[in-house]
Amino acid sequence: MTRKGILGTKVGMTQIFTDKGELIPVTVVQAEPNVVLQVKNNESDGYEAVQVGLQDMREVLANKPAKGHVAKAKTAPKRFIREFRDVDLGDIKVGDEIKVDTFKAGEIVDVTGTTKGHGFQGAIKKNNQHRGPMGHGSRYHRRPGSLGSIINRVFAGRKLPGRMGNNRVTIQNLEVVRVDTDRNVILIKGNVPGAKKSLVTIKNAVKAAK
Repeated sequence: MTRKGILGTKVGMTQIFTDKGELIPVTVVQAEPNVVLQVKNNESDGYEAVQVGLQDMREVLANKPAKGHVAKAKTAPKRFIREFRDVDLGDIKVGDEIKVDTFKAGEIVDVTGTTKGHGFQGAIKKNNQHRGPMGHGSRYHRRPGSLGSIINRVFAGRKLPGRMGNNRVTIQNLEVVRVDTDRNVILIKGNVPGAKKSLVTIKNAVKAAK
């Protein structure tokens, strides 16, 4: 299946009404035109992909390699640079722009973002575990509990206290409700991972029902 995608930033959530009067919660994604910075193919790179950039970066913040990389596209250094694999490379050239009209209302997409970070948290908040009795003689209140009869070893994957959030997450099979080409905005049904102003990647769904 030919892939297509676009980079955007999460604005926040709102709600809209359909023509039938149905209320739908949507996430607003601001997707300014993505500039094609590089087109990769099997002969030179071993795989096919399109590299795009989003949001201009001040020249003083970019180093020489970054400036040289975007020079062929005749654009400013970009804050976000990502690749889309298995894209139909038909007429795509360096310097072209990918806009929100790549998607249409009713399409099913996968949205990838980075969840909010919550710092170091205990087992109860992080893993939704239950606490023990809070009486003075309990000696087991908010601890993670038994780790098993293992000496000098903890099995990988054990649910213990640690850093919570700040994970790369993909939510599949979300519906595009509306595309506003004048404002470069895509409205997606439901919520998508990430905080406001964070980067999100929108691709056509890989598991959508045919």
